[in-house]
Amino acid sequence: MLNILSQFLMLYEIVYFLYYFIMEDRMSEFKSKIKTIEWVDNYSKMVNQTILPEKFEYVNIKSGQEMYDAIKTMIVRGAPAIGVAGAHGVVLYAQEFAKQNLSRDEFVKKLLEKADYMASSRPTAVNLMWAVKKQKDIIKNSKRDISGIVEELKINGIKLENEDIEINKKIGAYGSEVVPKGATILTHCNAGALATVGYGTALGVVRSAFAKDPSIQVFADETRPRQQGARITTLELTMDGIPTTLITDGMCSYFMKKGMIDMVVVGADRIAANGDTANKIGTYTVAISAKYHNIPFYIAAPLSTIDTSIKTGDDIVIEERSREEVTHINGKIICAPEVNIINPGFDVTPHELISGIITEKGILRPDYNQSIKQVFEK
Repeated sequence: MLNILSQFLMLYEIVYFLYYFIMEDRMSEFKSKIKTIEWVDNYSKMVNQTILPEKFEYVNIKSGQEMYDAIKTMIVRGAPAIGVAGAHGVVLYAQEFAKQNLSRDEFVKKLLEKADYMASSRPTAVNLMWAVKKQKDIIKNSKRDISGIVEELKINGIKLENEDIEINKKIGAYGSEVVPKGATILTHCNAGALATVGYGTALGVVRSAFAKDPSIQVFADETRPRQQGARITTLELTMDGIPTTLITDGMCSYFMKKGMIDMVVVGADRIAANGDTANKIGTYTVAISAKYHNIPFYIAAPLSTIDTSIKTGDDIVIEERSREEVTHINGKIICAPEVNIINPGFDVTPHELISGIITEKGILRPDYNQSIKQVFEK
């Protein structure tokens, strides 16, 4: 009897070791496979997201104007990622101006103007304004000479990179606590490693949950008009071995009614003080359907995405994108050339439809006016 028991305990230890090893290996893959943006020497290196999934290539951004264009044309996208990109953009402008024969006052004046210009590249995502403001604070408050200011800005840009990954891991850990065993999670757009520096917000929740429970799976909306769900989310998740099903944007209600979706997790571009949340166009529709079918709907976002200066979602500026994003796919026209086009890049989901906001400080619950206020007071 003792021999059988000892053999059982030995077998249990082997199985436990193998499970632990596999989980650790999976987590290391999640950390290492994708880094969206990083500062290298004197330039910013980023994944060119306009050519995914056909090609996975990095592009080197070496000037402030190149960074503005990269943000505007969505070579880099996702609120946290463009926040870091904006910080890098200020460094690039600083390096350019440092080579000119400017007085310190002239340098500061020109750099602050270009920082504001950088922040204007994508008006809805508050992380961009947040990161650029941090760089502006350095420019305004530094006591150092021009080269010293450049160095301070560079150090802060790298700091924001590293902090983003750690924040996303915390969001993932908190979010995984509300994922049911064996859940099918619906997500919209891409709030993964490629929308951040690494790991992701909404997909950070998926990754953390999958590390605990490999039976979970994901349904990904394709996300018209730029297909970030199809092009980017499915690429990320399949790279990490997470079972993923791609559906078109109009299919979510069908699968919810059939009981095939257990929860929704999406990212955010700006969250108002009352919890109203701007995210990729189509998110509001998903939230309405989730509410009707009694399916939990969560936002996953860092605290830097919360804009307490805005009381409600009615005050969030919604970016209008080009007509070609709707009329063309891969350069080919898909509609009557003369048709009218309206192309808002985002919509606002009312706070009443949101089950919780998953942040690096925990999960915020209604009443959001109170929970958001309290988390910033800690």
